[in-house]
Amino acid sequence: MDLDTIRTFVAAADAGQFQEAAAELAVTQQAVSKRIAALERNLDVQLFTRTAHGARLTIDGQAFLPHARELLRVAERAVASVRAGSRPLRVDVLASRSAQAGLMRAFHRAHPDIELDVVMLFDGETAVAALRSGTIDASFRAVTVPGRPLGADIASVRVLDEALQLLTGPAHALAGARSVTLAQLAGHRIWMPGIVPGTEWAAYYDDLVAEFGLTVEATGPNFGSDALLDTIADTPALATFMGEQTRLVWPADHGLRRIPIIDPTPVYPHSLLWRRDNPHPALATLRAHLSATTTGHDADGTWTPRWVTPR
Repeated sequence: MDLDTIRTFVAAADAGQFQEAAAELAVTQQAVSKRIAALERNLDVQLFTRTAHGARLTIDGQAFLPHARELLRVAERAVASVRAGSRPLRVDVLASRSAQAGLMRAFHRAHPDIELDVVMLFDGETAVAALRSGTIDASFRAVTVPGRPLGADIASVRVLDEALQLLTGPAHALAGARSVTLAQLAGHRIWMPGIVPGTEWAAYYDDLVAEFGLTVEATGPNFGSDALLDTIADTPALATFMGEQTRLVWPADHGLRRIPIIDPTPVYPHSLLWRRDNPHPALATLRAHLSATTTGHDADGTWTPRWVTPR
């Protein structure tokens, strides 16, 4: 059903005259008559009774009028939902307690007027596809995985280098250390269930293992962070890696220890990705906020894989 015809019907019903409706719509009276006639043919009813003094709604016209108004309201809402700046900025983060989510919480505090829709996609390949399709506006990822360039249509900027820490239970051999070197971790079992081959985080840990001779195990089902923390607390033989800014809470009797890693400090490189032609105005605001509030990268004494895109 043509919206211009519906709009013409409502204008004529409100004005009571085709001539006044034509003036309001900036069309000719003949155009108004043609539109009304076409609508009546489409509905197979008479909507107006023409009189010497104008046009009066028939019973069918009166029944149709509230629905016609609703059609116009729905159309207006549909247009407003995609008008520049009117829909929420949709951003992908890896997990709700990750450093990436922390960056978005800080952005929301700084810009509470900007509506956000935060989602969690599985991996970088899925995120890039969503950027290209317009399903999301931005994504936080480690880029670029070897053999998988982003493409000219996707832009990225490095926004945060997050130091990894060692997380141990109270009975682990390294639990009392104030810091540990990567060399000291050789021979210790680092348990990280949930690492999926082909993902950017799997590529990161593959390189870390290859360069420093570590033992990273991803065996067993991934029951989530609570199960991981329970196991680390109860098992002296296992430790895990955790991002310095990852926000996790565990029972006090777990006795878990966060231990800095040094010489060098492995850092996980978080980058913001977006499609270059994305016009959402809040995207530029997010980029400016991250540029102003995040620190430098590739500091002395840190390690990232060679494939990571520099700032």
